[in-house]
Amino acid sequence: MAHPKRRHSKARKNKRRTHKHLSAPQLNKCSHCGASKLAHRICLSCGYYNGKKILDVEKRKKKKEKKAQKQK
Repeated sequence: MAHPKRRHSKARKNKRRTHKHLSAPQLNKCSHCGASKLAHRICLSCGYYNGKKILDVEKRKKKKEKKAQKQK
């Protein structure tokens, strides 16, 4: 395995690491309800994707409430 003969400077190390950072997620507006959502994902506030209803939000909300009551 190769070993470096000389150590790399801090500047060289930092230049290499300039692109290693987190970026904020790209949010889009839902075409149906206008809420912000991740691109290419179902809108969690209305359940629509690409103009079609995919997820029944009301049913999901009721199921979540039932589960919370059961745990109490």
